Amino acid sequence: MRRTHLNIALFAGIVVTVAMTVSMRRDPTRPNYMFLPEMVYSVAYDAFAPNPVFADGQTLQAPVPGTIARGALPLRYAATPEDALRAGEELANPFALPAGDDADDESRHNLERGDQVYRSFCIPCHGPTGNGDGPVALRGYPPPPSLLAEHAVHMKDGQMFHVLTYGQGNMASYAAQVSPEDRWNAVLHVRAMQQRAAARSNEEAQP
Repeated sequence: MRRTHLNIALFAGIVVTVAMTVSMRRDPTRPNYMFLPEMVYSVAYDAFAPNPVFADGQTLQAPVPGTIARGALPLRYAATPEDALRAGEELANPFALPAGDDADDESRHNLERGDQVYRSFCIPCHGPTGNGDGPVALRGYPPPPSLLAEHAVHMKDGQMFHVLTYGQGNMASYAAQVSPEDRWNAVLHVRAMQQRAAARSNEEAQP
């Protein structure tokens, strides 16, 4: 008799468990019950709406003085030839040009990225090899100096970065279009072009 009562209790428990499982099955078409919904769906102020929480009564607050946006470190140089020379003395390319066949994956990536930046922004005027014979120059626009000329070869990386940032002569600034990292990668690509051109010249000069 005792075992019969135990079996009946177990069977009842199984029935109740199955019934609760079926009844509590999640139905995506029916929302669940929610306690204190105001904590989940708080009423947010619009950006330009009045807001009594702040002293000035505005929702949109100005950044704290001295705040610098991520990736937007200030470049403390003016758009002058003097500061271009100063940048050449004070700024160094953070991406080292690989030597020989010992280039690691990061260096190869930086060179490939510099090639992409050059093809996107520089080829129209400077041409595919840096000789200043891009399609814009071939159609009558004043051609830029060759990037393979002695002046460009001896121009320091920081000065070249300054030119990309602020422009020079007929060349406009590319600071709004090209990030600082990509400007350095473009300088890296120009150095690689200059090295290849120098290697070709040495080969042609040999008897």
